[in-house]
Order: sequence, then structure tokens, then C-alpha cells
Amino acid sequence: MFRHPAFSVEPWSVTEESLDLDVLAQSESVFALSNGHLGLRGNLDEGEPHGLPGTYLNSVYELRPLPYAEGGFGYPESGQTIVNVTNGKLIRLLVDDEPFDVRYGELVSHRRVLDLRAGLLRRDVEWKSPAGAPVRVRSTRLVSLVERAIAAVCFEVEPLDQAVQVVLQSELVANEALPARPAEDPRAAAALHQPLESEEALSWDTGGMLVHRVKRSGLLLAAAMEHVVEAPAGSEISTECSPDVARLTVIGRLQPGERLVLTKFLAYGWSAMRSRPALHDQVRGALQAARHTGWEGLCSEQERFLEEFWDGVDVELDGDPEVQQAVRFSIFHVLQAGARAEGRPIPAKGLTGPGYDGHAFWDTEVYVLALLSLCRPDAVADALSWRQATLPAARARARQLNLAGAVFPWRTINGAECSAYWPAGTAAFHIGAGIAHAVLRYLRATGDEEFAAGTGLELLVETARLWCTLGHHHVDGTFRIDGVTGPDEYSALSDNNVYTNLMAEQNLRAAAEGCARHPAAARALGVDDEEAASWRDAARDMYVPYDARLGVHPQADGFTDHEAWDFAATDAEQYPLLLHFPYFDLYRKQVVKQADLLLAMQLRGDAFTPEQKARNVEYYEPITVRDSSLSACSQAVMAAETGHLDLAYDYVGESSLIDLDDLEHNTSDGLHMASLAGAWISLVEGLGGLRLHEDRLLFRPRLSNRLHGLRFRLIYRARRLEVDVRASEARYRLLAGDELTLFHYDAALHLDPGGEERRAIPPLVARPRPRQPLGREPRRASRGR
Repeated sequence: MFRHPAFSVEPWSVTEESLDLDVLAQSESVFALSNGHLGLRGNLDEGEPHGLPGTYLNSVYELRPLPYAEGGFGYPESGQTIVNVTNGKLIRLLVDDEPFDVRYGELVSHRRVLDLRAGLLRRDVEWKSPAGAPVRVRSTRLVSLVERAIAAVCFEVEPLDQAVQVVLQSELVANEALPARPAEDPRAAAALHQPLESEEALSWDTGGMLVHRVKRSGLLLAAAMEHVVEAPAGSEISTECSPDVARLTVIGRLQPGERLVLTKFLAYGWSAMRSRPALHDQVRGALQAARHTGWEGLCSEQERFLEEFWDGVDVELDGDPEVQQAVRFSIFHVLQAGARAEGRPIPAKGLTGPGYDGHAFWDTEVYVLALLSLCRPDAVADALSWRQATLPAARARARQLNLAGAVFPWRTINGAECSAYWPAGTAAFHIGAGIAHAVLRYLRATGDEEFAAGTGLELLVETARLWCTLGHHHVDGTFRIDGVTGPDEYSALSDNNVYTNLMAEQNLRAAAEGCARHPAAARALGVDDEEAASWRDAARDMYVPYDARLGVHPQADGFTDHEAWDFAATDAEQYPLLLHFPYFDLYRKQVVKQADLLLAMQLRGDAFTPEQKARNVEYYEPITVRDSSLSACSQAVMAAETGHLDLAYDYVGESSLIDLDDLEHNTSDGLHMASLAGAWISLVEGLGGLRLHEDRLLFRPRLSNRLHGLRFRLIYRARRLEVDVRASEARYRLLAGDELTLFHYDAALHLDPGGEERRAIPPLVARPRPRQPLGREPRRASRGR
């Protein structure tokens, strides 16, 4: 029986009213703070007990061998795993020689609050030591969204009814012991045992610094701390350091009504190229700048950053406080994952835990960047610039596979392929088209012509080159792409996966059009008229399978001819299927792990008629088991578009509550960034009906009868827009920026600056609710707990 933390339902915060050690690892993920560069899991200040300690720097990894029972040409030989770097969160407390540990003495009260508007994690504890001395401990933690290298903690201790002697030990600790992870390859565990080698350790009167090198990858990292101490007269302060530990100790005697307050500033940095002295100076400089800003200054600039952010992205639900909290929680964590990544990937778990070894996948471009394009487009440009920086590795991988252009990795940290299972890794070439789609979405959302002619065009060109060698013109004149794996990982090495082919078609057209718009940039990339014409020809002739007998699109050639999966004989405990059935059995049956054909309709809706969409939804809903957290939001979007609004809202609940309710039972190793972005997608693109076309912004809103209203904001081409959806009408307000023409159900609507327009929502054609596989119905969203 799985359990999950119990959080109070509040609109702008996530509150844990008591501490449950059995679900500590999950709450550590929920309470994680990050800015895309630096991530701190929500571990207790004192370090123990813990579920899974974690401090991460984006792209700081260790190399490890990849296991193969039988090798083969082109198999990746080395994997990468994110490293738990130097832990600066630690502040240990002793009360009259008794260590503050929630497992001992009496824990009178314990409360933690993640404030989504302030960007702070607050903790308030009342504890009585085994000797009977009661104290109150308060801490507030911050990872700065403004000063990229900086985190800080304000820690207070106060006796309640008797004088006590307290000792505070504020530490930097490297190579801390980690709990064993189940089902982990022993070589991976060995590779990550004490992965950091000391390069420098020093302390000064109010702080210290540790510099380490990752043993195999050779990456250099530094962590430093500085303190401000407010303590009664007579208190003593000392520092010490060793290769893996730097410590500041404060000793003082507190009378009732007195407090000891320690403010800890942390600075982190890493480099693959810079020298130790240079990195030392970089981190020391960042630390001094944070000390100059001060604790109150850091909190103030954090709040201002988030106030501006929420003004452009907030989603308000009238009628469901539980999902209201969950969608804001989701948006906040997606922001944390990408806000300051700046040329680094956005991993599948962000920097909230070590899940998936810290790798980035295709879902960053398809799901996470979909949200960020309309609220933090600068973060999207940064993420795509990272993909551009990995092009040398992607081109080399293409050559190894006898292909042209670029083959981007299925999973990676530094740009090299890390997937040891090629049918679901290397064969999933659709990642290139997903990157191209993210480029197009960013350009549609921003109109950034400089990006279009630079980063964007290079990514479009190199992915287009791939399709022309991966696919071929058949004797019947169609262009076909054989032997690939689409988004559904329960089907592999299929011919003409509809999603892959349609996304490749879009990619090829966009590359040819981009080269026509930017001829000088195209020539610099070696594109001539003949090559661009070959892309247009392939796009024009792209084959899209259709089963006229059933009136649906097969997910790939022959899919609808496969044997049906026996859902009636499948027990609830046998999900996810991949843990209980061989892939061989899954690959040859009609069972879908996650939205594939439905995702094609979501992203390439222009390629399907309304009738085809409705038939496809009716066909694929009963065979899609959602063994992936990526599926629910796409099913929500298509359910809403085809008129199944209650089903759509059930999927809204599932995607938004994925981590707060630990629906996948693996929140302990980090949050699901794509599914969290999916909470926004399911509401804004699903019920809000948002579609981004090349030259227009379109809405076809529909409101589920479980809501009284849905209001959301977004940033579109430097304009701030608010859409308010009610049962029978939608209101559009242009809050900031120049005049804008948008479309409501294909009818143009013009907004002047500060203007507002209302439009009626046409009546819905009712359809029977499609069924789902037995026992796999979506978790129904409720109106509270």
C-alpha cells in the first residue's frame, strides 16, 4: 500500500502540518527549491533523518559504464549520472548536548510551507529534548531566481521556558553517504560511491569553501558559505575544515525570550574548462555579492521576480481548490526547472531528485517548453541553445548510424546518448522533430527573427537532413519512414508511425521555408536549392497510414491488425505492464503505453478532420493504459477538443496531482516536470482551446461542468493577455502591450491596449464518453480532500 504526504489545500502554498517519516522522500521532492542551475531537495536542515539527500548542479555528472549482455555496433558505451554535490543545507543543532533530531525527544509540532509567491520554504518546529528542554526552531530557505549561483537559509532557535546552551554547526559536506537505490546496476552504484576528489578546502572567520573534481568526468565544482550571526553576548564562533567538510560552529547560552539567528549564504559553481583558481574566485565573488544584497534583499528580489512571473502566467479555477493549488504548484516547479538553466538542459526531474539519472529527454521540448514559450520565452531560447551546442555530438551520432544531419540522444546530460536499450532509445528518432516543433512554437510565440536565422534555422536544417536519409521515396511515390519507435514505448521499430511522419513533415517544411526566408544563413549552413527542394518533396509526399475499414488512423502501419491485449485478464497490480510482461509481448499487441496517435492530433491537428479526431479518440482511449506520466495531458487536450469535457477534466486532475498525490509512486526520486507542465497544457490547451499557428493565436474554449470558471494569462509576442472562460462565453483582455488580433472559433477578434472583448461559446455536440482499459480509468479530480 503506497502512501503520500498529506498537504493542506491552499491557493498559493503547499503546507505540511505534521511530519510523516514514512513519506519523507516524497515530501523532500515536493519541497525542493531550484533555479535551473542549482537545486536543493527539501531535506530537513539538520540532515537526518532523510529519505534521499540531494544537492544538484545542472550538468554536473559522473561517467559510468553501460551494461550489455551482448554488445553491438553503435551501442553507447558510457552513461552519465547526476552527482549529489556538496551539501550546504546542513545546520545541526545541539540543545544542552542533545542533538536536535525529530526521532528523539518529543516533536510537539512540525510545519513546513512552500510559498509559491515568495519562492521560500519555511519550517516551524516545536521540540522538547530527551532531557525535557523545549525549544522552537524556525528556518526559511531560498534558492535565488535572480542571483543564479546563490542559495540562503535563515535559521533561528529560541528556548521556550528555560535557559539552554545551544550549539549550531553550519556545514558544507561533500561525498555524503546515500541510501541504496532499488534495482540499481551495481556498477552505477560503484561509480557514484564518493565521486568527488578534493582540490581545495579552506575556512575563514565566518565561512568556508570546498572545491572538488568529479573523478571520471573531470568536472570541477566549488561550494562556499558565509554567515551572519546574531547571538547573545558571550557566544563563541569558530570555523574548521577538512577535505570534505567545512564547518562554522556557534556556541551560546540562551535565556527564555532570547534567540540565536544564523543567516547562511551559499554560492555554487562548476566548470569543465576553467582552472581551480578561476572557479574559486568566481564562487567567492558570487558569495560576496549575495552577502552585500543581504537576506532581506534576496527575499525581496525573489518576491518581485515571482510577482512579475505570476502576472503573466497565472491560472485560476473557480470551483476546484485542489486542482487550483496543484496547477500553481506545477507551474512553479516548471519555472524552477528552467528559469536560470542558461545553456544547460532541463532534466525530466528538474533538479528535484536523481530520477532517470538526471537525464533530459524529448519531453522537455514537447511539454515543458510548450508552457515556458508563453511565460518565460527566454528560458526556451536557452534550452534550445543547449541543443544547438550539442550538435557536434548529434552529427557524430548520425554518421555512426550512416545517416545525415543530426541524431539527438534519447536521454543525456552532456549531449551523448545514454540509452542502453536501442529499440526505445536510438530508434525513437522523433526527438529531432520534437526539437524542431519547439523551435517553431517559440518563433510563433515570440516572432524572434534573430533566433530564427541563427539557432532556430540550424536546428531545423540538421533535423531535416536526418529525415531525408532516414526515410525514402517508395515506388508508389510516397515518402516513408520505416523501423522507428514513436512516443508509445509499447510499440517499437514500426513502419510509418503517424506521429513521427507528421512531425517530420512539419520539420521538413519549416526547414525549407526557413532557408527561403534567411538565404544567407542557409548558405552558411551549406544548404543549396536542390537540398531545400528535396525537403519540400519529402514533406509533400509524406505517407500517413489510414485504416479505411475501421475509419481510424493506425498508430503505425499494421497496428490495427495486431492482436488485442487481454485487458480483462490483466490485474490492477500488473500495471505498469513493462514491469510484469516482456516487451516482446507488448510490441505485438494493441496496447498503448502513452498517447502517440493522440499526441499527433494534439500537435498536428491541422492534419486531421474533426470527424477523424473523434473516431481516433474513441478507438485509442480503450487501449491506452497511461503507464507513462506524459499521457494524461494529451488525452485531456483531445478529449476536450472532441467534446468529452468531463473526461478531459478527469485527466486534468491526474496530470496536475501526479506528484502532490504521488500517483506514480516514484515522486521520492524527483518531480515529473513534463507532467507538471501537462497540468497547464491540459487546462490552457485543453479546456482553454489554445492553438498556436504560424500567424495567429486561436482559442476554442470549453468549460467542464465541474468548474464555474477558468481564467488564465499568457505572454504572446510581448503582450500580456488574459482569457476568462465561463459556461456560455469567453472574455479576452489585453493587459499589456500593443494591439492584438486573435481568433475565437476561427472568427477574428481585435483588442486595443487595455481593451476587452466577449464572445459566445457555441453549443457542444454531446458524445458518449469513451471507455478506458479495465481498471485504468483516470483519477477523477475532486473539489477538495
